[in-house]
Amino acid sequence: MKKLFVTLAAFALAAGVVFAQDYNAAVDAFNAGAQALETNKVEALAQFRTALAQAQACEGEEAAELVAKCKEIIPGTLISIAKEQINEAQYDEALVTLVEANTVATEYGAEAAAKEAGSLIANTYLRKGSTLLKEKNFTGAAEAFQQVTALEPENGQAYLLLGQAQLQAGDNDAAIESLNKASELGEEQAGKLLSTTYLKKGMALVKAGKNAEAIEALEKSNSYAESANAYKLMASAYTKMGKSAKAVEAYKKYLEIAPDAKDAADIMFTIAATAQKAGDKATAKEYYKKLAGTKYAAQAEAQLKTL
Repeated sequence: MKKLFVTLAAFALAAGVVFAQDYNAAVDAFNAGAQALETNKVEALAQFRTALAQAQACEGEEAAELVAKCKEIIPGTLISIAKEQINEAQYDEALVTLVEANTVATEYGAEAAAKEAGSLIANTYLRKGSTLLKEKNFTGAAEAFQQVTALEPENGQAYLLLGQAQLQAGDNDAAIESLNKASELGEEQAGKLLSTTYLKKGMALVKAGKNAEAIEALEKSNSYAESANAYKLMASAYTKMGKSAKAVEAYKKYLEIAPDAKDAADIMFTIAATAQKAGDKATAKEYYKKLAGTKYAAQAEAQLKTL
């Protein structure tokens, strides 16, 4: 029995020595990581992970304290690495790092780090999309902005940029949906872009001979921001539909918004002639008189005598 007791005591002593060696190695690794933080964060991260693994293999309060320190610093180090990658426009690499940081932080119960990583993921997609937009990679930019809106459904700027990318990519219907959402979220510029988008849509519909649909699109354009061009296109569409009175009113609105337009005289003569043809003598006289001193003066004078 005595011999067995001696053997067990020796084993316990040896285990204590091994524990001390493992713990000391973990402390050395942690300190090496701390020193490397300023110069090489990737190396620092590797050291902290080594320290964590070694400390977890040990028992005791000191080992538990070291484990806690490692779990606190590892997510922050990952985030710091990601920020450097973002600054160097290495967006895809940064996203991989941030996803890892978010996962690790969640696993370790580091709520603040998990929240920061999640926010940076959305911000990184936003920066990536903006870069691709400048590079005229509109499809890639739209994909990046869609990631942002999925992560942050209330991000009006992301919807605005998404709409711009979709417009440039030729996906007008999707752009209208995105810009409407941006407008709902308070992005004023979205209204101007929607006006332009509907104006282009109306123009295409007029050329295609779809006048009723064109007028609907152009009215939508004016609901966001009135434009002389929209009224001019509406007048053209109404004329083709045989709706002279509405055409005249649209032309009047055109001149109201753009009184100094280069084609102002042409539009006034068109209003007068259209009104005259429709039997609206008062409007015809009014606009023929306005043509005095223009290239249409002689024709206008002749028509006034006729009237």
